[in-house]
Amino acid sequence: MIIKLLIVLLLAMVLISLFRALYQLVRGQTHLPASHYLGRRVIFSVLLVILLLLAMMSGLLTLNPSPF
Repeated sequence: MIIKLLIVLLLAMVLISLFRALYQLVRGQTHLPASHYLGRRVIFSVLLVILLLLAMMSGLLTLNPSPF
């Protein structure tokens, strides 16, 4: 259950940083450039992939054997 909560939290952080970068691009006046938020999005995405791989390898998440 904790793993699923962490996955949802990381996905939310990816979306939040993506929309903050969009806001910075639209507004234009800021102390931080949009690339700062896009860099955070990449970091959160990498952490999410690593968490998913570790959870699958340890058996905490199981894959669906059939797509149907």
